[in-house]
Amino acid sequence: MLDSSFGSWARILSNLVRKYGEHKAGAIAYALVLIASLVLSCMFFYVALGAVSLVNVLSVVIFAAVTSPLLISVAVFAIRQLESSKEYLESATQQEKLLNQTLKDNINRLNNEIDERKMALHAKHRAIAELRNEITERRKAEQELAQQSMLLRSIVDSSPDLFYYRDEHGVFAGCNKKFEQVIGIESEGLIGKTADEIFAEHLIPKVLETDEQVSATQQTLSLDVEYPVKDENRWFEMRKLPFINNEGEYIGLLAFGRDITSRKEAEQALETAYKDKGKFIATLSHELRTPLNGIVGLTRMLLDTELTQQQKSWCNTVFSSAETLGNIFNDIIDLDKIDREQLDIATDSINVSDFINDVVNFSDLIAGQKGLEFKIKRTGVLDIYALLDPTRLRQVLWNLINNAVKFTHRGSVTLECRRENRANGPWLTMSIIDTGVGISDEQQDKIFDMYYKAPDAEGNNAIGSGIGLAVTKALVLAMKGNIEVRSEAGKGSRFDVEIPLELCSAPNQQSYAGRGLYILLVEDVPLNAEIATNLLEQRGHEVIWAETGEDALSLVQTEDELDLILLDMQLPDLNGDEVARQIREDSHFDSLPIVALTANVRSAEQELQGISIQGALAKPINTTKLDKMLAELFGIDNAKEDCGTNKHDAIEVLEVERNLLDIETITDFVSSMGVDTFKRSCELFGKLNPTYCGELKAANQADDEEEYGSVAHKLKGAAGSVGLKLVQQHAKVMETKSTDSNKVMREAWIEELEELIREGQIALHSLIAKLAENS
Repeated sequence: MLDSSFGSWARILSNLVRKYGEHKAGAIAYALVLIASLVLSCMFFYVALGAVSLVNVLSVVIFAAVTSPLLISVAVFAIRQLESSKEYLESATQQEKLLNQTLKDNINRLNNEIDERKMALHAKHRAIAELRNEITERRKAEQELAQQSMLLRSIVDSSPDLFYYRDEHGVFAGCNKKFEQVIGIESEGLIGKTADEIFAEHLIPKVLETDEQVSATQQTLSLDVEYPVKDENRWFEMRKLPFINNEGEYIGLLAFGRDITSRKEAEQALETAYKDKGKFIATLSHELRTPLNGIVGLTRMLLDTELTQQQKSWCNTVFSSAETLGNIFNDIIDLDKIDREQLDIATDSINVSDFINDVVNFSDLIAGQKGLEFKIKRTGVLDIYALLDPTRLRQVLWNLINNAVKFTHRGSVTLECRRENRANGPWLTMSIIDTGVGISDEQQDKIFDMYYKAPDAEGNNAIGSGIGLAVTKALVLAMKGNIEVRSEAGKGSRFDVEIPLELCSAPNQQSYAGRGLYILLVEDVPLNAEIATNLLEQRGHEVIWAETGEDALSLVQTEDELDLILLDMQLPDLNGDEVARQIREDSHFDSLPIVALTANVRSAEQELQGISIQGALAKPINTTKLDKMLAELFGIDNAKEDCGTNKHDAIEVLEVERNLLDIETITDFVSSMGVDTFKRSCELFGKLNPTYCGELKAANQADDEEEYGSVAHKLKGAAGSVGLKLVQQHAKVMETKSTDSNKVMREAWIEELEELIREGQIALHSLIAKLAENS
């Protein structure tokens, strides 16, 4: 109880000390003790004595007043000590708790570090194991890679094709054994060298040019290369490929080459065979046509005399047979052109209705000779002008109508002509329908095959050469048309020919005896022929083209309405003087004018001395001189009014263009034909140029000086026609000196020619662009 009370008073006193401090708390405690002693003494004496004595109360109070300060001081000091001890204990307890917590944290951290070290140790063991496996696998991969490299190297070295690699700087970095054998240098001597240190000097420009092309375009390039190997020229088909890294950057060039010498020799032999075949066919045609034309002419004369009915029938049969034989010759010549891919379509502005009437005339004749009825049906407007090749289209219809008559023994042959307006423009459809033996279903798929002849009802092959329908289909396709057959055995046949119509206006009929001239152009260079044809057709004349002297002689014999012959003096089979001499041997052609086309007028006049000719035009043809010649011979004035300075004179011509090009010739042609026509002629030269260069190389390889000079002559004429002055001059040197030079010199001339052509075409394109802008 006392402890509890004392504890209560101690807490009270402790609270007072904390709240008011020691002095104020002691004063308050002192006051409380006096009050308490007063109250307690009063209560004690009242209870004990029954009355309260002031003296007793004062004595107690005085006693309390004297003793209480000491007691209060002791109590305050004790409380202060207790408080200090309590704070110390509390601080110690707190520190102990913190220390315990820190110790626990350190123990946990230590445990975690121990666990992490254990895990790291395990990971280290795993990494070491994986590293050992990786090292083992890498060694295995390196061994496999080394084996594969050895295998690849063995394959590359054993390949019959050559291979080499050059880096982006053109330095050799690798090659195979075949390349070493071709070059004649071991790989140790090649690695680190550039192209100009390895290849022959005359090959370096082409090598560097093709390398630059592959680098610039990053496209594969294929080309044929001739290279001497052990004193023998070999041909290689080279393929150059760009070597690209993962970032798409060009880092080198790969080149592969295959020996194609045998193929080249076969191609050259085939080309020679084609040329020999062409010459043979032309010669054969001429030799056969000469007596055949005599038969045709004499038969015509006989038919104009008084004959009995039987004699007239015999003459008609002779005439028809001769005409049939002549058309077979045409098919043979066209067959040769199809083989050489030289089947040309020369369109002209013709009246479709008039053309059909001409076909009807000869069709009615041959049908009547066999007692067949010939019918003609027309649908749609046919009295129109269209750009067609009348000679080729007439040949197509002749073959089909002649076949219809041949395989029809009774009944009729019908020609249906109709004009159809379709979504892609107007078309001319011509159907040849007969009531003859027909064609079985299984034969119809083969009827247009070369040399195929359908068997007759008895199983025997039909008469004929088997090439007529094949040539007919080739001609129709060349005219961008279609041909189909429908037939039933025993019930006749129907052949449908569809030709697209390119409508045009009637030709400008600049009169000569009331009509335009019918001119035979004899020219072996297609580009020169196209330009001359354009010039003449622009003046309203009709032109037929002969590429060889033999063809020219044949056309002179078969074409009855020729008004003029423009004769090139240098042809692939006969010279112009020989052609002119053979024409003049027939008195029937004494009045037919002949004008020579030549690069050297004076030389041509000397060659033609003693032969009646009516003039000579220098090549390329000058329009002013052409118009003057027509005016002198036929009274045709094509001269245009002088409108002052030519509008092309104001064009600024660069010095390089003036050096490379014949500006006068070009502006003359453009003024006459227009920029677009001249541009097409230039594009044709661009297509013909690689062929001529290839033929020059082949002729030089075969050491054929005559062929080399002949091709150079063609190229000279073609270049002059489009105004490539330096190319023309260089080709003239190649032509005239071909027999006085060796293969190396001629090869160098070809390389120089190709460079001149390249530069000339660049200048030509630039000038054409200026002319087009000024038009």
